[in-house]
Amino acid sequence: MKRIFLALTACLAFALTGVAQQSPADAPASKEDVQKYLDVMHSREMMTKMMDAMSKPMHQMMHEQYVKDKDKLPPDFETRMNKVMDDYMKNLPFDEMLQAMIPAYQKHLTKGDINGLVAFYSSPTGQKLIQELPAITAEAMQSMMPLMRRQIDVMNARMQEQVAQIIKESSVKPAAKSQASPN
Repeated sequence: MKRIFLALTACLAFALTGVAQQSPADAPASKEDVQKYLDVMHSREMMTKMMDAMSKPMHQMMHEQYVKDKDKLPPDFETRMNKVMDDYMKNLPFDEMLQAMIPAYQKHLTKGDINGLVAFYSSPTGQKLIQELPAITAEAMQSMMPLMRRQIDVMNARMQEQVAQIIKESSVKPAAKSQASPN
């Protein structure tokens, strides 16, 4: 009986050891795995291209925001602000930003996930997507700008209404308190 119990315990321990081991694909992605993926994606170049692609719609949005005040601003205001924005975008620490992203990829993706992404983005279709993504993003941003501008305008109007209401309410309450309490 004791031998049967020992044999069953040994079999159970052996079986659990096999279950506890992860397959290589299910293992957590290493920093090197994620770095390989970011390299295959040409992430730094893509970020630079996307910032360049976003520049025009951002300039347009800034123009729309300040056009109402153009007579109060110097003639070269828009040119100067565009340069400030462009310089800021060009000086973003892309390499540091990419390194900061690695733990998020490691948290959410396994080694197998990363290997699958590397395989896809190494393929001709994946490389085409990488090549076209900045243009796709720029065109999508251009299409979305009027919608975003409208939503921002609605949000600003609502916030101004709320602020006006809060100011109105706060100015009424102290007056009501001073009339209610005889000092």
